[in-house]
Amino acid sequence: MAVKKSQLYSSLWASCDKLRGGMDASQYKDYILTLLFVKYVSDKYKDDPYGAIAIPEGASFEDLVNLKGDKNIGEKIDILIAKLAEANNLTGIINNAHFNDEAKIGKGEEMIDKLTGLISIFQRPELDFKNNKAEDDDLIGDAYEYLMRNFATASGKSKGQFYTPAEVSRILAKVIDISKCKDKNATIYDPACGSGSLLVRAANEAPFSLAIYGQEKDISTAGLAKMNLVLHNKASGEIHSDNTFSDPWYKDDNDETKLRKFDYIVANPPFSMKNWMDGLKPYGRFDDFDEMPPEKNGDYAWLLHIIKSMKNQTGKAAVILPHGVLFRGNAEETIRKNIINRHLIKGIIGLPANLFYGTGIPACIIVLDKENTENRTGIFMIDASHGFIKDGDKNRLREQDIYKIVTTFNSMTEVSGFSRFVPFDEIINKNSYNLNIPRYIDSTEKEDLQSIEAHLYGGIPQDDIDNIPHFWNVFPNLKNQIFGEYSKGFYKLLIQKDDVHKTISENIEFLEYNKKVNNTYNEWKKIANPVLTNLNSSDSNKEIILNLSEEILAKFSKLELLDKYDVYQVLLAYWNETMNDDVLLIIQDELGYNLAKITDDIKEEPKENKKAKKDTAKEKKPKEPKIIGWEGRLIPKQIVLDAFFALEQKEIEKAEEKLSQTESEFEEFIENNSDENGYFTDYMGDDEKIDSKKITSRVKLLIKEKKTQNEEYKILNNYVDYESSIKSQKKHITELKKVLDDNCRNRYETFTDAEIKDLLVNRKWYKAIDDGIQNLYITVANHLTKRIVELYERYENTLSELNTKLAEEEKVVFGHLTQMGFKL
Repeated sequence: MAVKKSQLYSSLWASCDKLRGGMDASQYKDYILTLLFVKYVSDKYKDDPYGAIAIPEGASFEDLVNLKGDKNIGEKIDILIAKLAEANNLTGIINNAHFNDEAKIGKGEEMIDKLTGLISIFQRPELDFKNNKAEDDDLIGDAYEYLMRNFATASGKSKGQFYTPAEVSRILAKVIDISKCKDKNATIYDPACGSGSLLVRAANEAPFSLAIYGQEKDISTAGLAKMNLVLHNKASGEIHSDNTFSDPWYKDDNDETKLRKFDYIVANPPFSMKNWMDGLKPYGRFDDFDEMPPEKNGDYAWLLHIIKSMKNQTGKAAVILPHGVLFRGNAEETIRKNIINRHLIKGIIGLPANLFYGTGIPACIIVLDKENTENRTGIFMIDASHGFIKDGDKNRLREQDIYKIVTTFNSMTEVSGFSRFVPFDEIINKNSYNLNIPRYIDSTEKEDLQSIEAHLYGGIPQDDIDNIPHFWNVFPNLKNQIFGEYSKGFYKLLIQKDDVHKTISENIEFLEYNKKVNNTYNEWKKIANPVLTNLNSSDSNKEIILNLSEEILAKFSKLELLDKYDVYQVLLAYWNETMNDDVLLIIQDELGYNLAKITDDIKEEPKENKKAKKDTAKEKKPKEPKIIGWEGRLIPKQIVLDAFFALEQKEIEKAEEKLSQTESEFEEFIENNSDENGYFTDYMGDDEKIDSKKITSRVKLLIKEKKTQNEEYKILNNYVDYESSIKSQKKHITELKKVLDDNCRNRYETFTDAEIKDLLVNRKWYKAIDDGIQNLYITVANHLTKRIVELYERYENTLSELNTKLAEEEKVVFGHLTQMGFKL
């Protein structure tokens, strides 16, 4: 049965818990990813004599399982992985993690328990890749990316540079025209490939398989890159570990003193590398330039290496470099002039600061293209520095940011404050070869100028009101409903400040606009519905979201106020979070939509897994996870409850309201009888909690003594009645919930095809997307309200009014000081 990505990710990350404590994430990533690699290739290639990876006898994941509990488990795992590496010419690549390292894993029983538990996690059903359709859907490859991203985050600033955020990788892959490649012998190269994410992303954009080449100095990171290629079904890709400057592996077949040339290059080299000249061998990198890059800054060294590695006349590349390469002087300026004069730069994309794990400084993407340089008349620039969201202590590009950058760049569309085609004449003659993006694109927000006249005499300046034209174009009558003339060129508020939002929300034009939003969304649903209600095994989830997202952009581009990119983000965010999982499950599983009839138990992992002995054999037997609930595999329980059990939920809601009222009355009753003379004082312990057993015993005694008419009995018996009522009500609610829970779970088995599609497509998918778009609509009113109130409060009091108020306050203060004996 197909699994959700979220379940897969959860299990993989749980495996990390087994290693935490003895090492940091920059180290334990090697262990987890190595086991993931062994598990995946075993599941995929063990019984395939023609598979991309050979699985020799005794070197499969099943053989790892047989090592559980073995007293020499660490040593034997190392031997097994070395055997797998040797059979595939991967020695020194995939066997860099040493499982017999006592300093990292632990000694004796600790090592046995830790590694046994680790292997057990990889035995979980959600980590069974035998039936995974990774060729189309990249489930395991995405899982690898998930782990790398989390490892980079956990590793901290100094150790996360092996990974380029996937969002940035996708931009590079889409701006080098690799999707238009027609040469089936084309090659792609990364001279500083890290864990290989850039190579994978770029290769995925090509219409067919390309020859992949990468070089990475750090041997363990090179191993990650090779495993990454295998896990993304690109096992034939080459990764070599060595220093790119002192020993470039890829040299010209006909001249060993020259570098090999490639069709496409992507790279995110280390920023401002200080020791790049150590052992340097030129290999013709600097032949066409008058100066060498600075000795203690390797940014231009990487850039020139890439330029020299691009095929003459046709080579294309995209490289991430710090923003300083665009404007720094001296040797870098001389080299930059040369590159600009040769028309090698097609475009520059300025990125937000703090995107990368190795540094917080802002970076840019330089897009190089040797094709058609003689006809190039300028450089296309994008300032994307303001489009991001905060994600922990890092910034992250959203789906809408990626799409806007890529589509704007590829179409060379000029957008005010965002993108512009800059002629060489302006760059060379007016800016002396300085490529700093703010010189050419003003992306700063316009200064909110204030009116001295309004501060002096009152009123809101007409210019401030008229400078919200996108609102008044859609709501022309709303303006007159809110504002009236104060004086010539100035407005006044016709309503109370606190009523602005209510006035906007209830305005007929604003309500009509919501209908337009809903109609536009319904138009998109008409296109989406045939696709989402007829999914089958031949569909591609990637093609589905590509088409649906393009359609939603096209529909909402015709609607004012709502930013089409914001709507795009709503769809893509929900797709990435939930919908992609659902579509994959339907496509991959033989049950298809009927998978919606399946419910899964929700289990809680035991906090401790203590070892146990069975007979004389020593066997580690982990505790079974505790079942704490259940959920529908495709359709959440709450959706089913809302659709079919509204009355039952209402009954429970009423019972809970009654219980809450009774508990509130009980608390008030206790409070009223708990003072010094109250009846409950004698029944309170040091923690001020009432001993109910003592009260019950006292009530029984008063009954026995026939003292049921006195005040004490009435109060104490009332306490007992309250407790009994609350207990009874809680029991009733529990029983109602149990019956509802059972009925709801049984209801899944009786779903008709029509019910499944209604619950899944309409009540789950469409409802979530609609909620997101409605939030955007509500935000329109919030933004307009905020601006109107801001302007009102800015000019609410004139200068003379403020002076008068100040004088009054001073008079009060002086009076107080005089009374205190101060002479003024």
